[in-house]
Amino acid sequence: MERKADAKTRSGLDVLVAGAGYVGLATAVSLKQARPGLAVALVDAAPTGAWQRDGRASAIAAAACRMLDQLGVWAEIAPRAQAITEMIITDSRSADPVRPVFLTFGGEVAPGEPFAHMVANRALNGALRVRAEKLGIDIIEGVAVQGFETNSAGITVHLADGAALTARLLVAADGVNSKLRDMAGIKTVKWDYGQSGIVCTVAHERPHNGRAEEHFLPAGPFATLPLKPDEDGTNRSSIVWVERAEDAKALVEGDDLVFEHELELRFGLKLGEIRVADKPRAWPLGLTIARAFVAPRIALAGDAAHGIHPIAGQGLNLGFKDVAALAEVIVEADRLGQDIGALDVLERYQQWRRFDTVQMGVTTDVLNRLFSNDIAPLRTVRDIGLGLVERMPRLKDFFIRQASGLSAGTPRLLKGEAI
Repeated sequence: MERKADAKTRSGLDVLVAGAGYVGLATAVSLKQARPGLAVALVDAAPTGAWQRDGRASAIAAAACRMLDQLGVWAEIAPRAQAITEMIITDSRSADPVRPVFLTFGGEVAPGEPFAHMVANRALNGALRVRAEKLGIDIIEGVAVQGFETNSAGITVHLADGAALTARLLVAADGVNSKLRDMAGIKTVKWDYGQSGIVCTVAHERPHNGRAEEHFLPAGPFATLPLKPDEDGTNRSSIVWVERAEDAKALVEGDDLVFEHELELRFGLKLGEIRVADKPRAWPLGLTIARAFVAPRIALAGDAAHGIHPIAGQGLNLGFKDVAALAEVIVEADRLGQDIGALDVLERYQQWRRFDTVQMGVTTDVLNRLFSNDIAPLRTVRDIGLGLVERMPRLKDFFIRQASGLSAGTPRLLKGEAI
């Protein structure tokens, strides 16, 4: 699907993107589509084809769908995407016989436009790779960045295979444990929640009708997210299940029957009989926010800049906001004949994205601390709060707009506009 570039022959790049996940691929595609004359390449440490083994799915907000459509990939993704038509929120204990619904959201930001879709990670990554290939973007796979040097004219990037690449700008999209961020000397604000997120796919007897549910339980949220039926028509949902780290480890590494029993206690039987459709995996959860998003000749994007709690389902969409803002800043600078890797140019991107990122990080942190406990007074206060929001249509509409990514200061790509 993608071309394997010979790194030893690459020099004089305009932009080198490190990391061929969704954020890295979308950054490269955004830049190359808007400015075909830019020489853009990707380098990725993961082995060739590793992305095809990712069985997870992601919630793609409406604004991100508009951006993907503008980038020419949504038409390929849409047939495999499941619209979220409704979102309900409950607050209870896993053993409670009844889970009262405190808050419901309609699923549209505009007539015929759902506020989010669930998309298989393989489908998203594959569509972006096809688009990158059509645009002539080289993808260098299975090679890590080992170091770099910057000067007034550009950056020289050294790869693990001994090759050296030169560019005007290096975009670090290499994940929450970014090596490039560390190499650039950028510090982080970071702490561990002592929680892990269990992810798996569940097959169930009855259709979900596009409904997503988030149950706030004492150990953390349990989210049920609708997926497109399998090729054989099997009804499926994606599970994001937050537990204390030691409990999550015991669940995913222990007896399958115990896991299925605990899952059923939380999932319930509203959709009939259920079964686990793939191997559950657990990831540690924490908050990581870079103290700076840029350094000379370097810009951080996606999880390299920020890693937040999944309680609001906004991690990937924050990354796409980075993509849209960074692309807009770089394209405008290039049109004006400015140096796209100069620090004053990159600081425009940092100013645009940093406040929103910190705000979302603080919000998810507060929500997690407020809801991931069994303290009776707090439970009463939060349930009253949820009930008040349910009775205020304008406030609910505001939250839907926020969840859809269509808030104030949205970059053009996220509005579905060209840059």
